[in-house]
Amino acid sequence: MPRINAGSPEGARVNAGSLLGLVAQRIALGLVLLLAASALIFAGTQILPGDVAQSILGQSATPQALANLRAELGLDQPALTRYFSWLAGALQGDLGNALSNGQDIATSMSHRLGNTLFLAGTAAIIAVPLALILGLVSVRYQGRWPDKVISGVTLATVSVPEFMLGYIAMFLLAVQFQVFPSVSTIYDGMSLGEQLQAIALPALVMVLVVLGHMMRMTRAAILNVMQSAYIETAELKGLRRFTIISRHALPNAIAPIVNVVMLNLAYLVVGVVVVEVVFVYPGMGQYLVDHVSKRDVPVVQACGLVFAAVYIGMNMIADIVALLANPRLRHPK
Repeated sequence: MPRINAGSPEGARVNAGSLLGLVAQRIALGLVLLLAASALIFAGTQILPGDVAQSILGQSATPQALANLRAELGLDQPALTRYFSWLAGALQGDLGNALSNGQDIATSMSHRLGNTLFLAGTAAIIAVPLALILGLVSVRYQGRWPDKVISGVTLATVSVPEFMLGYIAMFLLAVQFQVFPSVSTIYDGMSLGEQLQAIALPALVMVLVVLGHMMRMTRAAILNVMQSAYIETAELKGLRRFTIISRHALPNAIAPIVNVVMLNLAYLVVGVVVVEVVFVYPGMGQYLVDHVSKRDVPVVQACGLVFAAVYIGMNMIADIVALLANPRLRHPK
C-alpha cells in the first residue's frame, strides 16, 4: 500500500479527519461527563436530610397538607422519574420554579449569572496577561532576585484562603484607606466605571487567587521547552534571551499554558462562591448560598448544573485547543 505524504492533499485530508475525530471524541466525553454530573447533583440533593414539604409548611403542618404538597411538587413519584423529568426540562431551558418564592429559576438566574460572568471576566482580563508577563520575566531572570520575588509573592497568594484575602483587602482598602467600597453591590443603571469601582475588591481577590497558579505553570512550561535542542541552537546564534523565550519557547509551550489558563478561568466562575458571599455580591454564588439556607432544592440543582456545565465546557475547550496547538497532531509523520 503506498504511503501517504503528510504534505500532500491526501495527507492534509487525513490529518484534518484525524483532528476532527479527536475533537468529536472530546466533545462526546464532555457531554457524557455533564450527564454524569447532573445525575450526581440530583442524587446529592435527594439524600439531603430533612423534608422539603415539611420545611415549606412548617412543623405544625397536618399529614394531609404534607401529602398534598408532596404530590404537587412531584415528590411522591420515583426518584428516577423525577430525575428524567428535571433533565428534560433543563435541556429545554426550563429549570423549574423556586420553592421559596415561586419565581422562575431560569429568569432569576440569568441576571445573577451575568453578574458572575462580569466579575470573572474582569478578573480574567487582568490575571491572564499579567500571569504570562510575570512568567516570562521569571524565566528571563531565572534564579535571580526578580524570579525569587515573583515566585515568593505568588506562592503566598496561592497559600492564603480566598475569604482571608477578601477580609484583608476589605480591611486595608475599604476600612483603613477607604479606596473602594466594602460591599460590592451593582444594579441596573450603573455606568461601567461605577460597576468596575464596585467590584474592584472581589476582582482583586480573584486575581490574586488564580495569578500564582497560572504564573508558576507558565514558568514551568517555558523552562521545560528551554531545555530543547533548538533553543540551544538559537542561543548559539547569539539571539537575546528574552527573544528566545518570547518567540521560540513560548509558542511551543502554549498547549500546557492554555490548559492551566482554562482551568483557572473555570475556577473564576465556579469557585466564586466564597468571594461573592464575603463581599455580598449579587452573583450565582450568593444566589446559591441564599437558597441552600432555605433548602430550595430546585435552585440548588440548577446552580450545580450551571457550574458543572461551565467547568466541563472550559476543560473541553482547553483539550480542543491543546489538540489544535499540538504540531505532532497537525503534521504527523
